[in-house]
Amino acid sequence: MKVLFVVDVRSPIATNWIRHFVKSGNEIFIASTFDCSLDFPVKRLEIIPVAFSGLKKVTQRPGAASSRTLSLRTVIRQWLGPLTIRPAAKQLRAFIDEVQPDLIHAMRIPYEGMIATNALRLRSPNGSLRSARVIISTWGNDFTLHALSSPLMRHHTRRTMQLADAIHADCHRDIRLAKEWGFDSSKPSLVAPGNGGIKTDIFYPPATPVEEPIILNPRGFRPYVRNDIFFKAIPLVLAKHPKAKFACASMAGEPQAEKWIRELEIERAVELLDLLPQNQMADVYRRVQILVSPSIHDGTPNTLLEGMACGCFPVAGDLESIREWITPNETGLLFDSTDPQCIAEAINLAIENKNLRNEAAGLNREIISARAEYKKNMHRAEKFYKSVTGSS
Repeated sequence: MKVLFVVDVRSPIATNWIRHFVKSGNEIFIASTFDCSLDFPVKRLEIIPVAFSGLKKVTQRPGAASSRTLSLRTVIRQWLGPLTIRPAAKQLRAFIDEVQPDLIHAMRIPYEGMIATNALRLRSPNGSLRSARVIISTWGNDFTLHALSSPLMRHHTRRTMQLADAIHADCHRDIRLAKEWGFDSSKPSLVAPGNGGIKTDIFYPPATPVEEPIILNPRGFRPYVRNDIFFKAIPLVLAKHPKAKFACASMAGEPQAEKWIRELEIERAVELLDLLPQNQMADVYRRVQILVSPSIHDGTPNTLLEGMACGCFPVAGDLESIREWITPNETGLLFDSTDPQCIAEAINLAIENKNLRNEAAGLNREIISARAEYKKNMHRAEKFYKSVTGSS
C-alpha cells in the first residue's frame, strides 16, 4: 500500500505509529508540518508549514518549549493559524498529485487534518478532485480544547469531520464527539492508542513493587496540564508523608517550575527531570510508586499507559476519556485537577493503601495486554486501513 502521512514528524507518537507501516514493506511518504529529520527511511519527506510552523526550524519535540512560550504559541495558532490553511493545502495537493497515494492519514485535526481535507477539495491540474481516501486521527484535546477556541477553529474542525472518510481516536469519547462535529457514523472508525500502543519489551513492571513513596508527574509543560495546582498539592502531601519524593518529567531548567519549588519551599522533595528517550523513561517509571496526571483536557495520555504497564499506580484528573482506563478505587484514583487539596488527598490515599496499589498493578497489566499492546493494535490498524481503501 502507498500511504501518505500528514503529521508533525517531531512527534514520537506519530513516528511510533508510522514505523510499523515502514517495517511492513509499505511505500511511505510523509508531509510534515514541522521541519525535522527522520531516523528511519521513507520514500520521501516533504515539509509543508502551516499555522506559522515554518517560521524557523524547530528540532525539539512538541510540548518541550517553556510554559510561557507554549501558552502564547497555542493562542496565536488557534486564532490566526486557520488563515494559513489554504496555501498549505495547495502545497499538499501538489504533493498528493505527484505521489498518488492509496491512502492519506492525517494524524491530528489541527492542522494536519484540516490541510489534508482541504487539499482533497482542490482541483488538480487535470481537473480531478479527490484522489485518495483520508483517515483523520484525533488527539486528546482536538475537540475539547482546540475546536472550541475560535470561530475559525470551529468551522475547520466541523468541515474536517464532514470530509473525513474514516476516523481514528485514542478514546471512545472522541468517536462520539467526532459524530457531533459532523463525522458520518456509517464510515469506518478505530479506537486505539495514538502511538499504536505499548511496547511491552520496553515498558514492563519492576521485579518487586516499589515500597518508597515516589510520585511522578510525567506530563511536562502543556497548556492543558495544571502543573500549578500539582505543585501546590506537594506541600499538602509532605505534611502527612514527609518522606515522599516527587519527580517531574521534561521540566529540568523550566523557570516556572523552579519558581514554584522556591516559593513553596519544597526543594528537598522535588526533582526536575530532563526530556528522556523511551528506554530511559521506562526505567524512571519502574522506580516510581505513583503516577500523577493533572490534566483538564485529555484523550488517552501515552504516559498514563506507559506508567500502568510499568506498575505505577495511576492518579489522574477526572475526565470522561480517563475513565475509559481508570475505575476509581480499583485500577487507580481520580481527582479534580483544579483543586490542590483533592490532588493531595488522592496521592495520600495511594501512598497509604498498599493493597489497592498491588491489586491495581495486576488489573492494569491485564488492561494493557488486552487493549493497549502495540503489536495487537497495529494489526488492527492494518485491517482498518484495508477497510478504508476497500482492499483485501
